[in-house]
Amino acid sequence: MANIRFDGRVAIITGSGAGLGRAYALELAKRGAKVVINDLGGARDGTGAGHAAADSVVDEIKRAGGEAVANYDSVATVEGGAAIVKTAIDAFGRVDVLVNNAGILRDKTLVKMGEEEWDLVMSVHLRGAYCVTRPALEVMRAAGYGRILFTTSGAGLYGNFGQANYAAAKAGLIGFMNVVGIEGAKYDIKCNAIAPMAASRFTEDMLPPEIFAKLKPEFVVPIVVFLCSEENKDSGMIFNCGAGWYSRTAFVCAPGVAIGDAKRNIPAEEIRDSWEKIKSLEDAKPLGNIAETYAYIMPLLQ
Repeated sequence: MANIRFDGRVAIITGSGAGLGRAYALELAKRGAKVVINDLGGARDGTGAGHAAADSVVDEIKRAGGEAVANYDSVATVEGGAAIVKTAIDAFGRVDVLVNNAGILRDKTLVKMGEEEWDLVMSVHLRGAYCVTRPALEVMRAAGYGRILFTTSGAGLYGNFGQANYAAAKAGLIGFMNVVGIEGAKYDIKCNAIAPMAASRFTEDMLPPEIFAKLKPEFVVPIVVFLCSEENKDSGMIFNCGAGWYSRTAFVCAPGVAIGDAKRNIPAEEIRDSWEKIKSLEDAKPLGNIAETYAYIMPLLQ
């Protein structure tokens, strides 16, 4: 079995001073990638800053014989995102892989959540992905190659109590990923998302200790390595991963039911009477783009 290698490739991993990001960085470096370790050095809620986290991972990679450079800019500003990409270009001359991993938490129920908690989480997760991905995509397009990975969450896919801000940002990343994948397709740029379940400072007070101990970050690493590799040819997909379980989650569209003839008005009572067919997911399937929804509506438009 041939090894997946990243020789000659350059990877940017945001929020890689600890936890999952650190685990990704160590493995990619071990497989030959030159890595930009970006970490603001703040706490879980986004407060504070420092260089120790990023520096320690860079030192760890270098001690193992790899190549890495640290970056301490915030992903939450356009200037910070540009500086992160510039760090890769200045140090290694290219960008082949981007893992959008940086994040913070400000959990509160919605009625107690203030504007600050909402904006801070949005700025790091959703705006942060934009701020780094846009300049990285520009470099990848010019090179005709790229692999971009976004980090979503079960909270964004299914909801989670007390995480309206986090869930909204993580769901927004799915729409962002879809568009980046479409726009990058002809340049061999593949974009996917993972919803990891792993032991980290984000989950340490949310899970029972015996469960926490089994959700090692190392179990998320293999799918990240594959999705970021040249061997991955898939794009626009969402993958769950944790404790050795890997599966795909997808937004799907069902055939539903066509009512009327696209001429007469449809009363709400007809919706009520067709409700079981409308909400059924029988024969539902994922769609590749918005145009594919017209396959269902075209019989009414002809």
